[in-house]
Amino acid sequence: MSLPSRVDYTPEAAELLLKLTKINGPLMFHQSGGCCDGSSPMCYLKGEFRVGGSDVLVGELDIEGIDEPIQVWMSASQFEYWKHTHLTIDVVVGRGGGFSLESTEGKRFLTRSRLFTDEEWLLLENSPVTTGA
Repeated sequence: MSLPSRVDYTPEAAELLLKLTKINGPLMFHQSGGCCDGSSPMCYLKGEFRVGGSDVLVGELDIEGIDEPIQVWMSASQFEYWKHTHLTIDVVVGRGGGFSLESTEGKRFLTRSRLFTDEEWLLLENSPVTTGA
């Protein structure tokens, strides 16, 4: 039995990610934990944000028209807090974080969330996660 996805995207996010990939090349996300950029998913060129042993791969976004899945990362401490939550990358009109690639498009990515159902959590509870180590 396959595991439920921990992360997904809206059609609007897919459209913007396709555009950004065509302009910039392969992309990645790191879910910001607060401070200057709030708690936004920050979009970078793949490999531009260095992940390490203290980062968890939440999942990959397979988007039609993009050759390579877009990885979504967050810190291990933040993952511990959010591990019961399914995340959806969305996009809205507005100014994004200064370091995130969509900031020049007049839009910003945001993360919507919901708790996993009891059935989903039973499958995910003891599943291993990948770190950047």
